[in-house]
Amino acid sequence: MTVASAWLQRQDNSREGRDNDLRHPYQRDKARVLHSAAFRRLQAKTQVMYIGMHDFPRTRLTHSLEAAQIGTGLVSRLRQQQAAVSEQLGLSKSLIESLCLAHDIGHPPYGHGGEIALHYMMRNSGGFEGNGQTFRIVTQLEPYTQHNGMNLCRRTLLGLLKYPVLQSQLVQTRQPAAISQHQQLDTRLWHPPKALFDDDSDYLDWVLAPLSDSDRQQFQQLSQQPSEHQAGRSRHKSVDASIMEIADDIAYAVHDLEDAIVVGLIQREQWQQLVLPELEQLMVDGLTLPLHELTTQLFSGQHFARKNAIGALVNHLVNAVDLIPNTVVFDEPLLAWTASLGVLEQRLLHTFKQFVFYNVIRRPDMQVQEFKGQQIVMALFEVLSVDPLRLLPHNTAARYRQAEADGSQPQRIIADYLAGMTDAYAARLHQDLFSPGLGSFYR
Repeated sequence: MTVASAWLQRQDNSREGRDNDLRHPYQRDKARVLHSAAFRRLQAKTQVMYIGMHDFPRTRLTHSLEAAQIGTGLVSRLRQQQAAVSEQLGLSKSLIESLCLAHDIGHPPYGHGGEIALHYMMRNSGGFEGNGQTFRIVTQLEPYTQHNGMNLCRRTLLGLLKYPVLQSQLVQTRQPAAISQHQQLDTRLWHPPKALFDDDSDYLDWVLAPLSDSDRQQFQQLSQQPSEHQAGRSRHKSVDASIMEIADDIAYAVHDLEDAIVVGLIQREQWQQLVLPELEQLMVDGLTLPLHELTTQLFSGQHFARKNAIGALVNHLVNAVDLIPNTVVFDEPLLAWTASLGVLEQRLLHTFKQFVFYNVIRRPDMQVQEFKGQQIVMALFEVLSVDPLRLLPHNTAARYRQAEADGSQPQRIIADYLAGMTDAYAARLHQDLFSPGLGSFYR
């Protein structure tokens, strides 16, 4: 039994079948992501540490490249350890690379701070969320085709659906009160639901068309229903998306830890006080890692020693991933299986992620940069909304007019424009609009 050919279909087949193009469809998908403008812009978008703070840390681009490399390692392991299931599912390195390379292209400037700012500004127009914007870019916005974005295979699009539901299904039942000044935005109240935009429901329907009614209903179930003060959460993702998500988590937790150590944001004393007790408990519970050797290598000051420790951690995590049957019975093989990290390794990753979050991301100097980015994004959105046809670039203004004519959400076009900006581009446009004496943006 193999995966159905319907998952290799594209919405627009007019550009397929070039002479002597012997690549597999997933290889073509990888090339389309790799050569896209949206992917290139990741080189100047914040990962954890803001662009320009240091020259060592990862950007969104290098993070995505590393996630793709880890993703191919996961496929190699699963093919070797679970050959029959891997063959049945048609696991593909090129496909997983495509997913890992593309998974962050929808994130706006200034990291999650920019995402929250855009979601607030779009609160009455369908909201904003980075994964939803990724889906929008690959299905519509990236001009590989006139109307279908990168025109990726249906299975590739399925793999990018980390949250295969619409915002309206997840939004909390009572929206927080609006603010009178941007400086008053409480980011804790405005985290966006993890979902696609309702504007893009037709594209979601196309991706899910091969599923039976029962499979689709189960696939879009929620693990948490929306409440008055909390958004809902989706429950399922395809096996490809689960592999991509693990690769992303490993790259984020381990490599961002390395960045923080190298630039001096994390000291050995913090590690010993806050992390070692957690890791020692994991060792008691059965985790097998040369814990004290890794600690010595991470903080030795010798780059080769630290690289050896980072490589050992990544290798350990990759080798703790297996394919397991989904807890819910699906007819479609791509939904019937999921990639899962071992329980102890999940706790290990969680420990690293929490350590980086509280000791790097939540540092006051980092939060100052996030606050500044949020203010820039909200100010740009506000001024562009006042007279869009005056300030938007010609091609974006044309899309805005079309949205008005179609009766769809024209504010979504402004969100598309801002989400596509790099950190520096947004800062320069803000400076030119609000400090015109400092020079022209259009030069």
